[in-house]
Amino acid sequence: MNTPTNITFVNSIEAIGPAHWQRLNHSACPFLHYDFFNALEKSQSVSIQQGWQPHHLVATTNEEITALMPMYLKSHSWGEYVFDWDWADAFKRHGIEYYPKLVATIPFTPVSSDKLLTGQHLSEQSRSEQDQMSALFKPLIAHCEQENINSWHILYCPEIKSPLPEDVYQRNTVQFHWFNRDYKCFDDFLNTFTSRKRRSTRKERLTIAKQDIQIRQLLNHEITEKDLEFFYLTYQLTYLKRGHQPHLNEQFFKQIITDMASNVLLLIASHAGEDVACALFFYDDHQLYGRYWGCTEHYNNLHFELCYYRGIEFCINKNIKSFTPGTQGEHKIQRGFEPILTYSYHWIKYPGFRAAIKDFCQQEETHLLTYQAQCRQLLPFKQ
Repeated sequence: MNTPTNITFVNSIEAIGPAHWQRLNHSACPFLHYDFFNALEKSQSVSIQQGWQPHHLVATTNEEITALMPMYLKSHSWGEYVFDWDWADAFKRHGIEYYPKLVATIPFTPVSSDKLLTGQHLSEQSRSEQDQMSALFKPLIAHCEQENINSWHILYCPEIKSPLPEDVYQRNTVQFHWFNRDYKCFDDFLNTFTSRKRRSTRKERLTIAKQDIQIRQLLNHEITEKDLEFFYLTYQLTYLKRGHQPHLNEQFFKQIITDMASNVLLLIASHAGEDVACALFFYDDHQLYGRYWGCTEHYNNLHFELCYYRGIEFCINKNIKSFTPGTQGEHKIQRGFEPILTYSYHWIKYPGFRAAIKDFCQQEETHLLTYQAQCRQLLPFKQ
């Protein structure tokens, strides 16, 4: 007879603690570290005031924590990157509340990873992992109905290949990822391009030297307080130029540099002795994650050099197998980033919209599969 599992929710990662979290987290992904979520909460970058109330799922069996899922009660849809604004607008037009919603995600971080932490090593994760995720659907639905939460969403998680319940819907997005096929140097990678694309890329990279731009690479403890202040200035400017406030505050980044000092790469570009742009990355033994870019002055092709080409070189030098540079961006295709499908799963409490949302998800999937195939045709590689 199976021992029953009890599902509860806590409103602070401190209520779980680092020992339990890291015991169940066997992923190398830096964004799943306890320290990352702790920095988000300690800095108040996620909070009730920001519309990101921590509401982490805790599964216990025989009073022992056996699974965790980082979750948040949301009063808006900012910072998720699986866009449901149209759904919210449709609800509003019909006088129905769309929020609050319960979201399993890494805030402001559209990176595919395990969202259910169970203590299994990656090599052990298989159908049983999918079954454990699917087994949460009913408890999540019951919790939402009991607490007057209008939907739940599990974003950027592994694909669930087993059949879904009738009222749970899969959505996809397309991201562009780079893969290291045992390249020895950047030219080795570039030699996989057609001659025209290869010339174009080399010409693009040469413009950096012609503009007299120098780039320095800083790892972890090499990043000084002055470097971090410049980074945060450019990070803010990126948002302010678009009329938005930045999601993350300076305290968050200071804590990350202190607590996760073996996972950070900062590239800073300078001109005539003045720093003008930078890009911040995270990395582990398997992946490089491009996250934040900003500049105080515009220079031709500098964004491509800092955010893509230098990242590719870093992966080759460190024998890192893949590079995830962020969401969207068809300009990445001609630079060798391949279209990859991501997966998320959704449940809506209000039954009147379920048929329309299910139809939307199915049409979206068909469109994105076509889009992915079209993007593949535009890759620069030799046939």
